[in-house]
Amino acid sequence: MDSSEILKKVRKIEIKTRGLSQNIFAGQYHSAFKGRGMAFSEVREYQYGDDVRDIDWNVTARFHKPFVKVFEEERELTVMLLCDVSGSLDFGTQKVNKRDMATEIAATLAFSAIQNNDKIGVVLFSDKIEKYIPPKKGRKHILYIIRELLDFQPESKKTDVKMAIEFLTQVMKRRCTAFILSDFYARSDFDNALTICNRKHDVAAIQIYDQRARELPAVGLMTVRDAETGHEMVIDTSSKKLRQAHTAYWMGRQAQLRQTFSKSNVDHISIATNEDYVKKLMALFAMRA
Repeated sequence: MDSSEILKKVRKIEIKTRGLSQNIFAGQYHSAFKGRGMAFSEVREYQYGDDVRDIDWNVTARFHKPFVKVFEEERELTVMLLCDVSGSLDFGTQKVNKRDMATEIAATLAFSAIQNNDKIGVVLFSDKIEKYIPPKKGRKHILYIIRELLDFQPESKKTDVKMAIEFLTQVMKRRCTAFILSDFYARSDFDNALTICNRKHDVAAIQIYDQRARELPAVGLMTVRDAETGHEMVIDTSSKKLRQAHTAYWMGRQAQLRQTFSKSNVDHISIATNEDYVKKLMALFAMRA
């Protein structure tokens, strides 16, 4: 993709996603992801029912009567987008592939964040950290993020979700809100890493998939290729038994994934590339409001 083509795509995504974040998500984003951290605001005289742990002993000693610290929500958030850039995201049988949809969703979340005066940062990952973009504010920063998501060429095609989650836990010292955008074709379990990360940060998961992962069409012989390993095989899709086994595998995998998110107390949504991601994002926001 040459630079003029990239700029056109960046502009197109900006117009669409900026409009969505302004017209649809403005209030919902704020109420769903408003600052979960607490910042010290002031002290006031102790009132019956106040938590004794909030007593400011220095001020209490000075005035010879109890005073408590008053905290308020920190309105400014740091939002981190963990974006899967492995080979499987380049797959698509619809108008858009998984990577295109992930880019649009990431851009929508980024514009929603800066409208709320939040910082936004990105971790691009495969089975290694491909790129880390530290959190900053501003439209220029978001356009840089969109450009990277569109044109970034990862060194590896494989996926390691666990490693990406552990990186976030280590690199972000203060509490942040994190969105993991992936198809979650993970070769290893990430349950424990996700649980630990969600205790420190506020994590939400967005799974992006193609409907052919759920059901195969009956079109006879088909060559399928694993985008991450390069392994190819020929399958006969006219076999009802094979198609049923394919769907059963998908259902089992989804049940396992839901169990992982539930156990880690992480809100999550699944979006097919032929679905309207706006409705799904609204549902995610509604879960948290």
